Amino acid sequence: MAGADIPGADEYDVAITFDETEVRRLLSVEPADVDAADELTFAKNVFVPLTTACRYTCTYCTYFDAPGEASLLSPEEVRDIVRTGADAGCTEALFTFGDDPDDRYDRIHDQLAEWGHDSIHTYLREVCEIALEEGLLPHSNPGDQTREQMELVADVNASMGVMLETTADVDAHAGPRVKNPGQRLNTIRNAGELGVPFTTGILVGIGEDWRDRAESLLAIREMHERYGHVQEVIVQNVVPNERSSYERPSVETMRRVVAMARACLPETVSVQVPPNLSPTRDLLDCGVDDLGGVSPVTDDHINPDYEWPALRELEDIADEAGVPLRERLPVYRRYLPAASGGEAEDDEWVSDTIRRAIETGDAAGKRYRATLSD
Repeated sequence: MAGADIPGADEYDVAITFDETEVRRLLSVEPADVDAADELTFAKNVFVPLTTACRYTCTYCTYFDAPGEASLLSPEEVRDIVRTGADAGCTEALFTFGDDPDDRYDRIHDQLAEWGHDSIHTYLREVCEIALEEGLLPHSNPGDQTREQMELVADVNASMGVMLETTADVDAHAGPRVKNPGQRLNTIRNAGELGVPFTTGILVGIGEDWRDRAESLLAIREMHERYGHVQEVIVQNVVPNERSSYERPSVETMRRVVAMARACLPETVSVQVPPNLSPTRDLLDCGVDDLGGVSPVTDDHINPDYEWPALRELEDIADEAGVPLRERLPVYRRYLPAASGGEAEDDEWVSDTIRRAIETGDAAGKRYRATLSD
């Protein structure tokens, strides 16, 4: 065993150890070493970019806007978006915003204060409650979070997430404020300690090497082994955009990384690739079993140049793989109690708020349970 040399790990007291034998094993994995999944899943969501403000300025990201340009969606705007999603049959409201936007952007801070909020997280709680009222289950991905921030909103989220991206110190994270892998791992740990079903993942092609990829996957696995909360791991390739000259990784690279993820993670943890960004059809035999959240009504605001595929295309992908396609909720079945149509023995993983939303007799509850019964 070897201690982790992860930037920021000591600062956040995130102890990660890597077994060198395991690192070498993952580095030797090839697509032929893993099995194809026997089904593909996806979630039908509506994308709600609460604000494009972010404390970081990562060189591959088109999501953030400069101070003075970013603004907040109002409660009325959020309600319109999620209502449209519910009317379209969605089950998930995906809330995104950059890390601690009210810390760097005076305009965001002032707008929150005008609406009676002292932080972006108290506002996130309000809009999650709006989503629940309109018939969608919130899944929030607000970047790094302290335990206190996450605890403030955990009970109104069916699940949450943050991309680890990499445990390496890469130039892509450079800028006035450097993104810290230790802080990301701390966020993943916070979710585990709070019992939040969680999505994370790695980003391929931002300057990391093969060992970095193996160590990033092993770090995620170690967090899951401690807490059991990681429901899916995204393997996402970087894509060229107006701010980035990073080359899209080759199909051969992505096939090998996806196979590494499948070989590294427990069978219960899904391996996801985003179908609007990845060479999905070429990855299906490498252990992919989930296609992520796909929206019939909103853009991918993080990657606006890359449209979501239509449901018909997802069905074609599954047909080509010879497996069924099943819709899922933003929280996986194994985290839901049996009374809600899940597989868990108790309510350990979901709050009373989320459980009641799924078990209620209204149209939204029936839609959630129909998705679970498929």
